[in-house]
Amino acid sequence: MSTPEPGPPRGPFAAAVAAARARGELVVQPRMGFGDPAAMRAGLTAVARARATTVGTITLDSYTRVGDQAAAVRALADGSPLNGYPIVAHPVEVTRWVLAAAQEGGVPVQVRHGSARPEEIFAALLRTGVDATEGGPVSYCLPYSRVPLRDAVDSWARCCETYTRLRDFGVEPHLESFGGCLLGQLCPPSLLVAVSVLEGMFFRQHGLRSVSLSYAQQTCPEQDEEALAALRRLIDELLPELDSHVVLYTYMGVYPRTPEGALRLLGAAARLAVRGGAARLIVKTPAEAHRIPTIEENVAALEHAARVAAAEPPARIAAPDTGIYAEARTLIEAVLELGPDVGVALRRAFERGHLDIPYCLHPDNAGRARGYITAQGRLAWARPGRMPVRVDHPAGGRPAEMTSDGLLTALSYVATRYDDAALPTLGPESVRELTSKGETSYPPGIGQLTSIT
Repeated sequence: MSTPEPGPPRGPFAAAVAAARARGELVVQPRMGFGDPAAMRAGLTAVARARATTVGTITLDSYTRVGDQAAAVRALADGSPLNGYPIVAHPVEVTRWVLAAAQEGGVPVQVRHGSARPEEIFAALLRTGVDATEGGPVSYCLPYSRVPLRDAVDSWARCCETYTRLRDFGVEPHLESFGGCLLGQLCPPSLLVAVSVLEGMFFRQHGLRSVSLSYAQQTCPEQDEEALAALRRLIDELLPELDSHVVLYTYMGVYPRTPEGALRLLGAAARLAVRGGAARLIVKTPAEAHRIPTIEENVAALEHAARVAAAEPPARIAAPDTGIYAEARTLIEAVLELGPDVGVALRRAFERGHLDIPYCLHPDNAGRARGYITAQGRLAWARPGRMPVRVDHPAGGRPAEMTSDGLLTALSYVATRYDDAALPTLGPESVRELTSKGETSYPPGIGQLTSIT
Protein backbone atom coordinates (compact mmCIF):
# COMPACT_ATOMS: atom_id res chain seq x y z
CA MET A 1 0.00 0.00 0.00
CA SER A 2 1.40 3.40 -0.98
CA THR A 3 1.97 6.05 1.66
CA PRO A 4 -0.37 9.07 1.33
CA GLU A 5 1.25 12.25 0.12
CA PRO A 6 1.84 14.62 3.05
CA GLY A 7 -0.29 17.74 3.09
CA PRO A 8 1.13 21.24 2.91
CA PRO A 9 3.08 22.32 6.00
CA ARG A 10 1.21 24.22 8.71
CA GLY A 11 2.23 26.02 11.86
CA PRO A 12 -0.02 26.29 14.94
CA PHE A 13 -2.05 29.22 13.57
CA ALA A 14 -2.82 27.69 10.17
CA ALA A 15 -3.39 24.26 11.74
CA ALA A 16 -5.98 25.68 14.15
CA VAL A 17 -7.87 27.37 11.30
CA ALA A 18 -7.75 24.20 9.19
CA ALA A 19 -9.04 22.08 12.08
CA ALA A 20 -11.94 24.47 12.69
CA ARG A 21 -12.79 24.47 9.01
CA ALA A 22 -12.84 20.68 8.98
CA ARG A 23 -15.36 20.82 11.84
CA GLY A 24 -17.50 23.32 9.95
CA GLU A 25 -16.75 26.16 12.39
CA LEU A 26 -15.92 29.75 11.50
CA VAL A 27 -12.87 31.13 13.30
CA VAL A 28 -13.53 34.61 14.70
CA GLN A 29 -10.69 36.97 15.52
CA PRO A 30 -10.52 40.39 17.23
CA ARG A 31 -8.44 43.43 16.29
CA MET A 32 -7.04 43.82 19.79
CA GLY A 33 -3.87 45.48 21.04
CA PHE A 34 -2.78 47.07 24.32
CA GLY A 35 0.50 48.69 25.28
CA ASP A 36 0.50 47.29 28.81
CA PRO A 37 1.68 43.65 28.86
CA ALA A 38 -0.72 42.71 31.67
CA ALA A 39 -3.69 44.09 29.71
CA MET A 40 -2.51 42.35 26.54
CA ARG A 41 -2.18 39.06 28.40
CA ALA A 42 -5.63 39.52 29.94
CA GLY A 43 -7.05 40.18 26.49
CA LEU A 44 -5.58 36.96 25.08
CA THR A 45 -6.90 35.01 28.07
CA ALA A 46 -10.39 36.44 27.54
CA VAL A 47 -10.33 35.61 23.82
CA ALA A 48 -9.25 32.05 24.60
CA ARG A 49 -12.17 31.68 27.04
CA ALA A 50 -14.78 33.18 24.71
CA ARG A 51 -17.75 31.04 23.70
CA ALA A 52 -16.53 30.87 20.13
CA THR A 53 -13.83 29.30 17.98
CA THR A 54 -11.15 31.96 18.22
CA VAL A 55 -7.58 32.87 17.48
CA GLY A 56 -5.78 35.62 19.35
CA THR A 57 -4.47 38.93 18.05
CA ILE A 58 -1.70 41.23 19.16
CA THR A 59 -2.12 44.49 17.26
CA LEU A 60 0.94 46.73 17.38
CA ASP A 61 1.06 50.44 18.19
CA SER A 62 1.54 53.31 15.74
CA TYR A 63 5.12 54.08 16.84
CA THR A 64 6.19 50.52 16.12
CA ARG A 65 4.30 50.60 12.83
CA VAL A 66 6.39 53.51 11.53
CA GLY A 67 9.65 52.30 13.05
CA ASP A 68 9.92 54.95 15.78
CA GLN A 69 11.09 52.60 18.50
CA ALA A 70 12.58 55.43 20.58
CA ALA A 71 9.13 57.00 20.92
CA ALA A 72 7.63 53.65 21.93
CA VAL A 73 10.32 53.21 24.61
CA ARG A 74 9.68 56.74 25.93
CA ALA A 75 5.94 56.07 26.08
CA LEU A 76 6.54 52.93 28.12
CA ALA A 77 8.94 54.76 30.42
CA ASP A 78 6.61 57.65 31.21
CA GLY A 79 3.38 55.65 31.21
CA SER A 80 1.87 57.31 28.13
CA PRO A 81 -0.97 55.32 26.58
CA LEU A 82 -0.29 53.41 23.37
CA ASN A 83 -2.83 52.25 20.80
CA GLY A 84 -1.29 48.81 20.54
CA TYR A 85 1.46 46.51 21.79
CA PRO A 86 5.06 47.70 21.14
CA ILE A 87 6.58 44.30 20.42
CA VAL A 88 10.01 45.70 19.49
CA ALA A 89 10.29 47.88 22.60
CA HIS A 90 9.27 45.19 25.09
CA PRO A 91 11.92 42.64 26.13
CA VAL A 92 11.44 39.25 24.51
CA GLU A 93 10.81 37.64 27.93
CA VAL A 94 7.87 39.99 28.48
CA THR A 95 6.31 39.15 25.13
CA ARG A 96 6.75 35.44 25.78
CA TRP A 97 4.94 35.90 29.10
CA VAL A 98 2.09 37.62 27.25
CA LEU A 99 1.93 34.85 24.65
CA ALA A 100 1.88 32.18 27.34
CA ALA A 101 -1.69 33.20 28.19
CA ALA A 102 -2.83 32.23 24.70
CA GLN A 103 -0.83 29.01 24.79
CA GLU A 104 -2.41 28.07 28.11
CA GLY A 105 -5.82 28.76 26.57
CA GLY A 106 -5.07 26.65 23.51
CA VAL A 107 -5.35 29.43 20.93
CA PRO A 108 -2.64 30.55 18.48
CA VAL A 109 -1.83 34.24 17.99
CA GLN A 110 -1.39 36.47 14.96
CA VAL A 111 0.55 39.74 15.16
CA ARG A 112 -1.03 42.59 13.15
CA HIS A 113 0.90 45.79 12.53
CA GLY A 114 0.33 47.98 9.42
CA SER A 115 4.00 48.62 8.63
CA ALA A 116 5.36 49.32 5.14
CA ARG A 117 8.93 48.55 6.26
CA PRO A 118 8.57 45.92 8.99
CA GLU A 119 12.07 44.44 9.36
CA GLU A 120 12.27 45.15 13.09
CA ILE A 121 8.81 43.66 13.60
CA PHE A 122 9.70 40.46 11.76
CA ALA A 123 12.93 40.21 13.76
CA ALA A 124 10.81 40.38 16.93
CA LEU A 125 8.49 37.68 15.58
CA LEU A 126 11.49 35.48 14.98
CA ARG A 127 12.80 36.06 18.52
CA THR A 128 9.44 35.24 20.12
CA GLY A 129 8.41 32.42 17.78
CA VAL A 130 5.07 33.92 16.68
CA ASP A 131 4.13 31.95 13.57
CA ALA A 132 1.47 34.23 12.04
CA THR A 133 1.38 37.84 10.89
CA GLU A 134 -0.07 39.82 8.00
CA GLY A 135 0.31 42.73 5.59
CA GLY A 136 2.00 42.99 2.22
CA PRO A 137 4.20 45.18 0.01
CA VAL A 138 1.26 46.99 -1.59
CA SER A 139 -1.48 46.71 1.02
CA TYR A 140 0.66 48.06 3.86
CA CYS A 141 2.38 50.71 1.77
CA LEU A 142 -0.09 52.62 -0.39
CA PRO A 143 -2.97 53.06 2.06
CA TYR A 144 -0.92 53.69 5.21
CA SER A 145 2.37 55.37 4.39
CA ARG A 146 4.41 57.69 2.21
CA VAL A 147 7.15 55.08 1.88
CA PRO A 148 8.08 54.60 -1.80
CA LEU A 149 6.55 51.42 -3.17
CA ARG A 150 9.99 50.27 -4.35
CA ASP A 151 11.29 50.42 -0.77
CA ALA A 152 8.25 48.61 0.61
CA VAL A 153 8.58 45.82 -1.95
CA ASP A 154 12.27 45.36 -1.14
CA SER A 155 11.57 45.44 2.59
CA TRP A 156 8.77 42.89 2.39
CA ALA A 157 10.92 40.58 0.23
CA ARG A 158 13.57 40.58 2.96
CA CYS A 159 10.94 40.10 5.67
CA CYS A 160 9.36 37.10 3.95
CA GLU A 161 12.74 35.45 3.58
CA THR A 162 13.57 36.25 7.21
CA TYR A 163 10.29 34.74 8.37
CA THR A 164 11.04 31.40 6.71
CA ARG A 165 13.87 30.99 9.25
CA LEU A 166 11.20 29.92 11.75
CA ARG A 167 11.50 26.54 10.05
CA ASP A 168 14.92 26.22 11.68
CA PHE A 169 12.99 25.92 14.96
CA GLY A 170 10.44 23.45 13.56
CA VAL A 171 7.71 26.06 12.99
CA GLU A 172 6.06 26.82 9.65
CA PRO A 173 5.28 30.56 9.33
CA HIS A 174 1.95 31.84 8.06
CA LEU A 175 1.46 35.18 6.30
CA GLU A 176 -1.86 36.84 5.48
CA SER A 177 -2.24 39.35 2.66
CA PHE A 178 -4.08 42.54 3.55
CA GLY A 179 -4.63 43.10 -0.17
CA GLY A 180 -8.36 42.46 -0.02
CA CYS A 181 -8.80 45.54 2.16
CA LEU A 182 -6.58 48.30 0.76
CA LEU A 183 -8.44 51.52 1.63
CA GLY A 184 -11.42 49.56 2.92
CA GLN A 185 -14.16 50.96 0.69
CA LEU A 186 -15.22 52.42 -2.67
CA CYS A 187 -12.85 50.02 -4.44
CA PRO A 188 -14.62 47.60 -6.81
CA PRO A 189 -14.07 43.98 -5.74
CA SER A 190 -12.01 42.84 -8.73
CA LEU A 191 -9.07 45.03 -7.69
CA LEU A 192 -9.25 43.85 -4.07
CA VAL A 193 -9.23 40.23 -5.21
CA ALA A 194 -6.40 40.81 -7.69
CA VAL A 195 -4.10 42.54 -5.20
CA SER A 196 -4.71 39.85 -2.58
CA VAL A 197 -3.80 37.08 -5.04
CA LEU A 198 -0.76 38.99 -6.32
CA GLU A 199 0.53 39.47 -2.78
CA GLY A 200 0.00 35.75 -2.19
CA MET A 201 2.14 35.06 -5.25
CA PHE A 202 4.76 37.50 -3.91
CA PHE A 203 4.81 35.63 -0.60
CA ARG A 204 5.25 32.31 -2.39
CA GLN A 205 8.10 33.71 -4.49
CA HIS A 206 9.93 34.66 -1.30
CA GLY A 207 9.58 31.32 0.42
CA LEU A 208 6.22 31.24 2.22
CA ARG A 209 4.24 28.00 1.99
CA SER A 210 1.27 28.85 4.22
CA VAL A 211 -0.81 31.95 3.41
CA SER A 212 -4.25 33.45 3.79
CA LEU A 213 -5.82 35.85 1.32
CA SER A 214 -8.25 38.52 2.41
CA TYR A 215 -11.38 40.28 1.28
CA ALA A 216 -13.23 43.07 3.10
CA GLN A 217 -17.01 43.21 3.33
CA GLN A 218 -18.23 45.98 1.01
CA THR A 219 -21.58 47.55 0.12
CA CYS A 220 -23.54 44.68 -1.44
CA PRO A 221 -23.81 41.13 0.00
CA GLU A 222 -24.49 39.50 -3.38
CA GLN A 223 -21.49 41.21 -4.94
CA ASP A 224 -19.34 40.19 -1.97
CA GLU A 225 -20.38 36.54 -2.33
CA GLU A 226 -19.33 36.64 -5.97
CA ALA A 227 -16.02 38.25 -5.04
CA LEU A 228 -15.28 35.54 -2.46
CA ALA A 229 -16.08 32.86 -5.03
CA ALA A 230 -13.70 34.55 -7.48
CA LEU A 231 -10.97 34.71 -4.83
CA ARG A 232 -11.32 31.02 -3.98
CA ARG A 233 -11.22 30.09 -7.67
CA LEU A 234 -8.08 32.13 -8.31
CA ILE A 235 -6.36 30.58 -5.29
CA ASP A 236 -7.12 27.13 -6.71
CA GLU A 237 -5.77 28.14 -10.12
CA LEU A 238 -2.71 30.21 -9.20
CA LEU A 239 -1.63 29.04 -5.73
CA PRO A 240 -2.74 25.40 -5.64
CA GLU A 241 0.34 24.01 -3.91
CA LEU A 242 0.18 26.29 -0.89
CA ASP A 243 -1.62 25.79 2.39
CA SER A 244 -4.18 28.57 2.21
CA HIS A 245 -7.48 29.86 3.46
CA VAL A 246 -9.68 32.93 2.93
CA VAL A 247 -10.16 35.56 5.64
CA LEU A 248 -13.06 38.02 5.55
CA TYR A 249 -12.92 41.43 7.24
CA THR A 250 -16.00 42.97 8.75
CA TYR A 251 -16.61 46.28 6.97
CA MET A 252 -13.48 48.44 7.19
CA GLY A 253 -15.02 51.83 6.40
CA VAL A 254 -17.12 54.29 8.41
CA TYR A 255 -18.89 52.16 11.00
CA PRO A 256 -22.50 52.50 12.27
CA ARG A 257 -22.82 54.70 15.35
CA THR A 258 -25.71 52.79 16.92
CA PRO A 259 -24.91 49.50 18.68
CA GLU A 260 -27.83 47.79 16.96
CA GLY A 261 -26.71 49.00 13.54
CA ALA A 262 -23.15 47.89 14.26
CA LEU A 263 -24.28 44.45 15.38
CA ARG A 264 -26.46 44.02 12.31
CA LEU A 265 -23.46 44.83 10.14
CA LEU A 266 -21.29 42.38 12.08
CA GLY A 267 -24.01 39.73 11.75
CA ALA A 268 -24.14 40.33 8.00
CA ALA A 269 -20.37 39.82 7.87
CA ALA A 270 -20.65 36.53 9.77
CA ARG A 271 -23.34 35.26 7.40
CA LEU A 272 -21.28 36.37 4.41
CA ALA A 273 -18.24 34.51 5.75
CA VAL A 274 -20.22 31.27 5.96
CA ARG A 275 -21.91 31.64 2.59
CA GLY A 276 -18.71 32.77 0.90
CA GLY A 277 -16.53 29.95 2.21
CA ALA A 278 -14.22 32.06 4.38
CA ALA A 279 -12.41 30.19 7.14
CA ARG A 280 -11.78 33.19 9.37
CA LEU A 281 -13.60 36.44 10.17
CA ILE A 282 -11.96 39.61 11.51
CA VAL A 283 -14.53 41.07 13.91
CA LYS A 284 -15.36 44.67 14.79
CA THR A 285 -17.31 45.91 17.81
CA PRO A 286 -20.10 48.45 18.35
CA ALA A 287 -17.49 50.74 19.92
CA GLU A 288 -15.58 51.12 16.61
CA ALA A 289 -17.25 54.42 15.68
CA HIS A 290 -16.28 56.02 19.00
CA ARG A 291 -13.09 54.64 20.55
CA ILE A 292 -10.83 51.65 21.03
CA PRO A 293 -12.99 48.79 22.38
CA THR A 294 -12.46 47.15 25.74
CA ILE A 295 -11.60 43.50 26.24
CA GLU A 296 -15.20 42.78 27.24
CA GLU A 297 -16.56 44.48 24.11
CA ASN A 298 -14.18 42.49 21.93
CA VAL A 299 -15.29 39.22 23.50
CA ALA A 300 -18.98 40.12 23.20
CA ALA A 301 -18.52 40.86 19.49
CA LEU A 302 -16.67 37.58 18.95
CA GLU A 303 -19.46 35.63 20.63
CA HIS A 304 -22.15 37.48 18.68
CA ALA A 305 -20.43 36.75 15.36
CA ALA A 306 -19.98 33.09 16.31
CA ARG A 307 -23.68 32.71 17.19
CA VAL A 308 -24.79 34.25 13.91
CA ALA A 309 -22.35 32.12 11.90
CA ALA A 310 -23.44 28.91 13.64
CA ALA A 311 -27.06 29.60 12.66
CA GLU A 312 -26.25 30.30 8.99
CA PRO A 313 -26.42 27.29 6.63
CA PRO A 314 -23.59 27.09 4.07
CA ALA A 315 -24.47 28.36 0.60
CA ARG A 316 -25.72 25.74 -1.84
CA ILE A 317 -26.24 27.94 -4.89
CA ALA A 318 -23.30 29.53 -6.67
CA ALA A 319 -23.23 33.33 -6.67
CA PRO A 320 -24.27 34.85 -10.02
CA ASP A 321 -21.32 35.72 -12.26
CA THR A 322 -21.26 39.42 -13.15
CA GLY A 323 -17.62 39.37 -14.23
CA ILE A 324 -15.61 39.87 -11.03
CA TYR A 325 -13.51 36.75 -11.63
CA ALA A 326 -12.73 37.64 -15.25
CA GLU A 327 -11.83 41.23 -14.34
CA ALA A 328 -9.58 40.16 -11.45
CA ARG A 329 -7.88 37.57 -13.65
CA THR A 330 -7.27 40.21 -16.33
CA LEU A 331 -5.68 42.54 -13.78
CA ILE A 332 -3.46 39.75 -12.41
CA GLU A 333 -2.31 38.72 -15.89
CA ALA A 334 -1.60 42.34 -16.85
CA VAL A 335 0.74 42.60 -13.86
CA LEU A 336 2.48 39.27 -14.43
CA GLU A 337 3.20 40.24 -18.04
CA LEU A 338 5.49 42.99 -16.70
CA GLY A 339 8.15 40.60 -15.48
CA PRO A 340 8.83 37.24 -13.80
CA ASP A 341 9.60 38.86 -10.45
CA VAL A 342 6.23 39.62 -8.80
CA GLY A 343 7.61 42.53 -6.77
CA VAL A 344 9.14 44.20 -9.82
CA ALA A 345 5.93 43.56 -11.77
CA LEU A 346 3.85 45.18 -9.02
CA ARG A 347 6.04 48.29 -9.05
CA ARG A 348 5.81 48.56 -12.84
CA ALA A 349 2.06 48.01 -12.73
CA PHE A 350 1.56 51.00 -10.45
CA GLU A 351 4.03 53.12 -12.42
CA ARG A 352 2.02 52.49 -15.60
CA GLY A 353 -1.40 52.71 -13.97
CA HIS A 354 -2.20 49.06 -14.69
CA LEU A 355 -3.09 48.93 -11.01
CA ASP A 356 -4.67 52.08 -9.57
CA ILE A 357 -6.42 52.32 -6.20
CA PRO A 358 -9.37 54.75 -6.17
CA TYR A 359 -8.98 57.74 -3.84
CA CYS A 360 -5.52 56.65 -2.70
CA LEU A 361 -3.20 59.66 -2.33
CA HIS A 362 0.13 57.82 -2.21
CA PRO A 363 2.65 59.37 -4.67
CA ASP A 364 3.20 56.00 -6.38
CA ASN A 365 -0.50 55.54 -7.11
CA ALA A 366 -1.69 56.98 -10.44
CA GLY A 367 -4.90 58.28 -8.88
CA ARG A 368 -6.90 58.22 -12.10
CA ALA A 369 -9.32 55.42 -11.19
CA ARG A 370 -12.61 56.18 -9.48
CA GLY A 371 -15.21 53.88 -7.99
CA TYR A 372 -18.79 54.66 -7.05
CA ILE A 373 -21.86 53.02 -5.55
CA THR A 374 -24.61 52.24 -8.03
CA ALA A 375 -28.32 52.68 -7.38
CA GLN A 376 -28.39 48.95 -6.58
CA GLY A 377 -25.74 49.39 -3.89
CA ARG A 378 -22.96 47.70 -5.86
CA LEU A 379 -19.44 49.04 -6.28
CA ALA A 380 -18.52 49.86 -9.87
CA TRP A 381 -15.93 51.75 -11.86
CA ALA A 382 -16.81 55.34 -12.70
CA ARG A 383 -13.55 55.38 -14.63
CA PRO A 384 -10.72 52.82 -14.55
CA GLY A 385 -7.81 55.08 -15.46
CA ARG A 386 -5.28 53.05 -17.44
CA MET A 387 -6.25 49.71 -15.92
CA PRO A 388 -7.27 46.99 -18.40
CA VAL A 389 -10.86 47.14 -17.24
CA ARG A 390 -13.91 47.49 -19.46
CA VAL A 391 -16.56 49.80 -18.06
CA ASP A 392 -20.18 49.40 -19.15
CA HIS A 393 -22.13 52.28 -17.73
CA PRO A 394 -25.85 51.77 -17.15
CA ALA A 395 -28.52 53.51 -19.18
CA GLY A 396 -28.24 57.23 -18.60
CA GLY A 397 -24.53 57.38 -19.29
CA ARG A 398 -21.41 57.75 -17.23
CA PRO A 399 -21.90 58.73 -13.56
CA ALA A 400 -21.09 62.28 -12.61
CA GLU A 401 -17.65 63.07 -11.24
CA MET A 402 -17.43 62.58 -7.49
CA THR A 403 -17.70 65.80 -5.49
CA SER A 404 -16.48 66.22 -1.92
CA ASP A 405 -20.07 66.03 -0.67
CA GLY A 406 -20.71 62.98 -2.82
CA LEU A 407 -17.58 61.29 -1.50
CA LEU A 408 -18.61 61.88 2.11
CA THR A 409 -22.06 60.49 1.37
CA ALA A 410 -20.57 57.43 -0.33
CA LEU A 411 -18.12 56.84 2.52
CA SER A 412 -21.04 56.85 4.98
CA TYR A 413 -23.31 54.70 2.79
CA VAL A 414 -23.00 51.48 4.81
CA ALA A 415 -23.09 53.15 8.23
CA THR A 416 -26.15 55.18 7.28
CA ARG A 417 -27.99 52.16 5.89
CA TYR A 418 -27.46 50.07 9.01
CA ASP A 419 -28.12 52.91 11.44
CA ASP A 420 -31.31 53.87 9.61
CA ALA A 421 -32.49 50.27 9.81
CA ALA A 422 -31.83 50.28 13.55
CA LEU A 423 -33.45 53.60 14.40
CA PRO A 424 -37.14 52.57 14.03
CA THR A 425 -36.64 50.02 16.83
CA LEU A 426 -35.32 52.66 19.25
CA GLY A 427 -37.08 55.51 21.02
CA PRO A 428 -36.12 59.15 20.33
CA GLU A 429 -34.25 59.52 23.62
CA SER A 430 -32.21 56.39 22.96
CA VAL A 431 -31.36 57.52 19.45
CA ARG A 432 -30.07 60.86 20.73
CA GLU A 433 -28.05 59.08 23.40
CA LEU A 434 -26.59 56.55 20.96
CA THR A 435 -25.56 59.04 18.32
CA SER A 436 -24.15 61.70 20.63
CA LYS A 437 -20.42 62.18 20.28
CA GLY A 438 -18.39 59.62 22.17
CA GLU A 439 -21.36 57.83 23.73
CA THR A 440 -21.76 54.08 23.53
CA SER A 441 -24.59 53.47 25.99
CA TYR A 442 -26.93 50.58 25.26
CA PRO A 443 -30.71 51.01 25.54
CA PRO A 444 -32.85 48.37 27.26
CA GLY A 445 -32.88 45.09 25.36
CA ILE A 446 -29.78 45.69 23.26
CA GLY A 447 -27.46 44.74 26.12
CA GLN A 448 -29.22 41.38 26.36
CA LEU A 449 -29.14 40.90 22.60
CA THR A 450 -25.41 41.51 22.34
CA SER A 451 -24.11 40.19 25.64
CA ILE A 452 -22.58 43.63 26.19
CA THR A 453 -23.37 45.14 29.55
